[in-house]
Amino acid sequence: MNAMRIFKDRTEAGHVLAQRLLERQFNKPVVLALPRGGVPVAVEVARALDAPLDLVLVRKIGVPEQPELAVATVVDGEEPEMVVNRDVQVLAHVSSEYLDAARDRQLAEIERRREIYLAGRGQVPVEGCTAIVVDDGIATGATVRASLRALRRRHPAKLVLAVPVAPASTIEDLRSDVDEIICLQTPEPFYAIGPWYRDFHQVGDDEVVAMLAEAKTGVKEPTSQD
Repeated sequence: MNAMRIFKDRTEAGHVLAQRLLERQFNKPVVLALPRGGVPVAVEVARALDAPLDLVLVRKIGVPEQPELAVATVVDGEEPEMVVNRDVQVLAHVSSEYLDAARDRQLAEIERRREIYLAGRGQVPVEGCTAIVVDDGIATGATVRASLRALRRRHPAKLVLAVPVAPASTIEDLRSDVDEIICLQTPEPFYAIGPWYRDFHQVGDDEVVAMLAEAKTGVKEPTSQD
């Protein structure tokens, strides 16, 4: 078994992940980052693939008395996607009215963040393209699953999940939600994402804004020679 790699930081992980993705020669790739930690990884991928970069904005809905326990996740889009954990909803006696109100609050927060990160720019179209969802790693997969389901409704020709590190069990659970998964390593036992990075600082809003400003965050414009 090959030794597991500890990445210097998210940028290095993105570079290594990009090399693996380049080998696949995907048609019309669009890279979609899960902020905030997924952005520096995705920037390297988008640069290597010469692909537009966008965000998938996701918000967790917590149980009323235990906000850290997720009962649902909400993903932005023309038709926002809410994925509910029905087991948690039943056990915690969470009403549909609570979920609807919380969804509306989180969608407002999603719009606020899109304005901060992308100055209100609309989503990059993915219909007919290869949509590549990138994060810095996966633990349980709940947030990623909600993102994938929302993106599937936007009709990409192919839906790909690409991450540097995740537990093997989570990768297997997510296979039915995508056409392809590229994960650089699946260490066991897996306790958290952070130990697989020497620098795993919390990425701030200012960093995200700066990285997106430097990246290509749109569809290619035709040149005067085209």
